[in-house]
Amino acid sequence: MVTYLNSLLLSDCLGNLFLDAHNEQKTYKLPIHSIRMAFETKEPAKNDLGITVKKSEDFSEWYQQAIIKSELIEYGPVSGCMIIRPYGYAIWEKAQAFFDKEIKKRGIKNAYFPLLIPESLFNKEKEHVAGFSPEVAWVTHGGNSLLPERLGIRPTSETIMYDSYRKWIRSHRDLPILINQWCNIVRWEFKHPVPFLRTREFLWQEGHTAHATSKETQEMVLNIVELYRQLFEDVYAVAVWKGMKSEQEKFAGAVYTTSVETLFPNGKAIQGATSHFLGQNFSKSFDINFLNESGEREYAWQTSWGFSTRSIGMMLGIHGDDKGLIIPPRVAPILVVIVPIIFDNTMDKVLAASRTLQEELSVSTYHGEALSVFIDDSDYKPGWKFNQWELKGVPLRIELGPKDLEKGHAILVRRDTGEKIVVALRDIATSVPKLLDAIQEHLLFKSKKLLEESVVAAIDMKQFSEVINEKKVVFAPFCNNSECEDNIKAATGAKTLNSPLDQKNPVMKCISCGGETRTLFYFGKSY
Repeated sequence: MVTYLNSLLLSDCLGNLFLDAHNEQKTYKLPIHSIRMAFETKEPAKNDLGITVKKSEDFSEWYQQAIIKSELIEYGPVSGCMIIRPYGYAIWEKAQAFFDKEIKKRGIKNAYFPLLIPESLFNKEKEHVAGFSPEVAWVTHGGNSLLPERLGIRPTSETIMYDSYRKWIRSHRDLPILINQWCNIVRWEFKHPVPFLRTREFLWQEGHTAHATSKETQEMVLNIVELYRQLFEDVYAVAVWKGMKSEQEKFAGAVYTTSVETLFPNGKAIQGATSHFLGQNFSKSFDINFLNESGEREYAWQTSWGFSTRSIGMMLGIHGDDKGLIIPPRVAPILVVIVPIIFDNTMDKVLAASRTLQEELSVSTYHGEALSVFIDDSDYKPGWKFNQWELKGVPLRIELGPKDLEKGHAILVRRDTGEKIVVALRDIATSVPKLLDAIQEHLLFKSKKLLEESVVAAIDMKQFSEVINEKKVVFAPFCNNSECEDNIKAATGAKTLNSPLDQKNPVMKCISCGGETRTLFYFGKSY
């Protein structure tokens, strides 16, 4: 008998659900697989576990069901704050491992800075504080005592980190400072939280570097945004647009911001990561200066950059289908699930062969890590197991029954295409890594195709509006004027995403005001 959790309460929040005692509530049923009585096996009702809506018809509901029923997250008691369950956190660890290894190759080291930021520090950079003030959660009391100064819970760490940089930097010999930290962030002011995509608390990395020259600093900015492109495309299998943000959309306090952006199948764009050239703006505010090689006093040049657990939601939303998640092999917590087809008279033989296969695969590696293999020897029927592991997005399933053993083969099933491949048992250990690479490449191919087919060049605002109404992305000349961007957003609901780097275009007319420009931007509705 399977025990069910009958009291998982989810609030509507306009289709983007989080627990909220003030909203109308729904009840969903989820299995607790670890609680099972030996004397009875009960087949769960299909609607209790499977996805009940089509992704193309109701993306928000599909997304919510997929991440809950696959056991990636649980809703926390505070609106906008989610619990990342082990299966979900394992994805984050894979992305972390890739990025952490790469930044260390670049000489960047990890550190940790305090969660609480004194208001006096936060207020030092005026443009920065203006941009983040609405999102800051403040601590005003310690126990029952009023604090002498409010403490902000970090919405980002420039201010707390740069106060230390001021103390550490005296001479050009102290530069560059190359520091990253992995931490949690709290940003409070927004409506309609969506798990992973827009939450009040999230996990991320934030890199902060200080340099002696502008050239070196800008090289770091571009190096990191390219690394983000690699993270999304090579690890998450998510194609992105890499480019420059508009003046209106750049980071508060930055000279300019670069980003990677992508598009969901529902036509909404989303920002994946950003890398900022801060120039000397923060170093002047925090008095971070040094004696240069000429013996003159100069302000340091700085960068900041980050990606977060939002990246997981992006990957899930892009790759999943009506059956549930499809997790790319490079970040999949489980790469292969073996499903033994069990009958009473052949049970021992099939289970023994499954364990042997698991051992053979587990000594193999995939991109430098042990190949993770799970045997589902539970009491559920094979069809139920197939559906459950498809829901959870495991890249590759191996079906092994008594008839397969007699023929000396197993059936391998790809999660991305559903293709069934008969492979001799002796060849499985060499076939599996190749199939996983094929799955990874196919998912990236599909993601690139989506981006390519979703971009339309517009020549006037009438066509611009038509493209946006078709849930696609406009590629058009833009003067990068904030007033112009406000007008476009008011008329169409779209905003700039980014502008490809290193453009060499003739003089064109801005899609909105008709002013001269040489720059093309992507525009779209976004999260």
